[in-house]
Amino acid sequence: MSAANTVLKTSLRNFFAHKGRMALSAVAVLLSVAFVTGTLVFTDTMDKTFDKLFTATASDVTVSPKDSEVEGNDTGRPDALPASLLATVKQADGVKSAEGAVSSMNVTVVNADNKNMGSENGAPTIAGNWTRNDLRSMEITSGHAPRGPTEVMVDADTAKKHHLKLGDELRTISVSGDIKAKISGIASFTVTNPGAAVVYFDTATAQRELIGRTGQFTQLNIAAAEGVSDTQLKKNVAAELSGNGTYKIQTQQETADANASDVGSFMDVIKYALLGFAGIAFLVGIFLIINTFSMLVAQRTREIGLMRAIGSSRKQVNRSVLVEALLLGVVGSVVGVGAGVGLAVGLMKLMSAAGMDLSTDDLTVKWTTPAVGLLLGIVVTVLAAYLPARRAGKVSPMAALRDAGTPADAKAGLVRAVIGLLLTGGGGFALYLATQADKASQGSLWLGAGIVASLIGFVVVGPLLAGIVVRVISAVLLRFFGPVGRMAERNALRNPRRTGATGAALMIGLALVACLSVVGSSMVASATDQLDKSVGADFIVEGQGGIKPQAADSLKKVRDSGLVSHVTEVKWVKTTLTTPGGVKEEEELSAASPSYAQDLRRETTSGELSAAYGKNAMSVGSEFAERNDLKVGDTMTVAFHHGSTAKLRIAAITSDDTAFDKGAMYTNVATAEQYLPEDRVPLNGMMFAKAADGKEDAAYKALKSSVAADPTVKVKDQTDYKETLKDQVGQLLNMIYGLLALAIIVAILGVVNTLALSVVERTREIGLMRAIGLSRRQLRRMIRLESVVIALFGALLGLGLGMGWGATAQKLLALEGLGVLEIPWPTIIAVFIGSAFVGLFAALIPAFRAGRMNVLNAIATE
Repeated sequence: MSAANTVLKTSLRNFFAHKGRMALSAVAVLLSVAFVTGTLVFTDTMDKTFDKLFTATASDVTVSPKDSEVEGNDTGRPDALPASLLATVKQADGVKSAEGAVSSMNVTVVNADNKNMGSENGAPTIAGNWTRNDLRSMEITSGHAPRGPTEVMVDADTAKKHHLKLGDELRTISVSGDIKAKISGIASFTVTNPGAAVVYFDTATAQRELIGRTGQFTQLNIAAAEGVSDTQLKKNVAAELSGNGTYKIQTQQETADANASDVGSFMDVIKYALLGFAGIAFLVGIFLIINTFSMLVAQRTREIGLMRAIGSSRKQVNRSVLVEALLLGVVGSVVGVGAGVGLAVGLMKLMSAAGMDLSTDDLTVKWTTPAVGLLLGIVVTVLAAYLPARRAGKVSPMAALRDAGTPADAKAGLVRAVIGLLLTGGGGFALYLATQADKASQGSLWLGAGIVASLIGFVVVGPLLAGIVVRVISAVLLRFFGPVGRMAERNALRNPRRTGATGAALMIGLALVACLSVVGSSMVASATDQLDKSVGADFIVEGQGGIKPQAADSLKKVRDSGLVSHVTEVKWVKTTLTTPGGVKEEEELSAASPSYAQDLRRETTSGELSAAYGKNAMSVGSEFAERNDLKVGDTMTVAFHHGSTAKLRIAAITSDDTAFDKGAMYTNVATAEQYLPEDRVPLNGMMFAKAADGKEDAAYKALKSSVAADPTVKVKDQTDYKETLKDQVGQLLNMIYGLLALAIIVAILGVVNTLALSVVERTREIGLMRAIGLSRRQLRRMIRLESVVIALFGALLGLGLGMGWGATAQKLLALEGLGVLEIPWPTIIAVFIGSAFVGLFAALIPAFRAGRMNVLNAIATE
């Protein structure tokens, strides 16, 4: 018991004696734990917000079409059921009241200036009729509910965001037409609205304009009588409807769960992606903690030797260092958990500013969240300190008679170098195998193995690489600084293990940045190259949720003006295919105008693509044909969803060695329309146009003008489309770089900590150099140059490794048709130069402290 008390007292004394040196390591733990905790709190709060919303908006029992989807179908009109069903439902036992509801998400709402009133953050725009059920989640706070086709009610959040008031005119664009109406009322959510824009009409207008006909509803909302459970009411309604196979009947909880499931899958992607970046930050933090404790152990070698000489055992010394790590982990994690909650609140405020309103009243902190944060922070810190603690336990009593610092273990260094080279070689070989793979799925496994092995290999072999790379960097950079530069080089080389670990922390973040930069640039370059080779159309038209008929008709009228030679429609039709061999597969057909063969040039391995647009003909992709042993002339049985079944002849087999429309199956749009009811024909997913000779500019203006009434429809020429691709990839990469910034910040803390501790370690040496004439300015420059060299060492390793990973990943993308490798040299060079500035920044405080040292006190330091 006394031994344990001694270990604890020693650990506490050392921890508080070196609290300044521990601070940066604690910050690294704090940041990593805060990121994990903040992610969990934020996503749990989002889940709770949506759960409350879905529960509040769902009636006790809901009846809807069996195959209805949350976002409607490809026709742009929501699935509906007959209004006559309402009278039948009301007769079921336990029904207090029932009403019909109309709702559609395939609408665009614009103001008098034709500005889109919808959300900009991906939340839907919803139009429907105002019902009693809406009073569960909303209340009218101004004006009144719509009473006819010229009135509309809007939610308060949308009204506030776009400065709408009673009497303002809104235009709602649906598949069935435009609805012009003036705002008669404003309704406020009584639960949190995560950003959706909502408009309400009277029932007749909603039926006519959203569904396309009166006498139908998208769902029936049923309220239970007092004492009747939702489950019992569901059974009663199902019995009244003579079997529930025709309709989807759900209780309030089932409806809420179904809606939450769709949102939950999206939220899981966000959560695990953010936790992945937190894991990277933890990995980088490990190097910082290892370095901190390694240097503290080295600086206390004589002290540990004295402890061993007066009777402390190896276990006690080992335990003493681990207890210090435990204290560091506890302090950093506890503060990190609190900071994580603050981070979650900050994210909510940020999302609210972006239009997704999240209330802090719904802030959710499950007991598992702080438990996970504390456990992760403490375990990672203690594990990271294990090797330095083990090294401390090996200090012999004779070390008390030597100068501070432990001699390097040559044998251990050799073993480390061999293991590192083997891992690096193995990783390199795995990356080579990835480039030789015939299938992307197979190659991705080798790519993953190669990335992990080469990363670990570089970390392990870091001290060996430090000795080589630092000398090269110094020869290029530090020779200009004379003796001060040479001293900076020797300081960086003095302890290669420390330099290697410090550089490795920066290497991880920059390797990922370089890899993603190469992949992103290659994707854009490949897509641009494919666009130039494959797309023959001058203009590409896209719409949010499809191109509504009004816009499509306007585009076709431009053809009549003579400014364009043709306008192509492309619809994606869901089907079930049955091959001659009896194999059934769910596939989408690209039903298009015959001119699509000119707009998107596709190579064929057999047959002519133009023939696929003939009567009762189609094409298939080469991979599908090979998998099912198909050839030109074979007949496919095609069952159109919600339509009839056709026998279509395979007239062409297209090559799947492409990035655009890989695996697509083509048929004439007239063929699809022949086998589908008129109200089941999908909207155009895209449209293409070819300008008449010499009329490109006039055609561009005319096409854009023709769809100006619907701001969600965009006409782009090939230059615009390339810029859109570039912007989309760039936005994704910028978001990822922002998340990787946490790991890089932790790595910078590692450089600061290493320099700060090395200044303390060299206190006497610095005093002697100052005594023999080294000025404060020269001393600060020496420390800054040392920091720059370490940062550039990590950057060189990271960027080189990342470019290797990126080039390998591009080889796999080539199997998917993205065959151009592009190294973004401006980004790579900017990151490398930026790393030098990182080194300068990291050295500011250590250099300032070193310059302020009292020369005599420094010389007298033991």
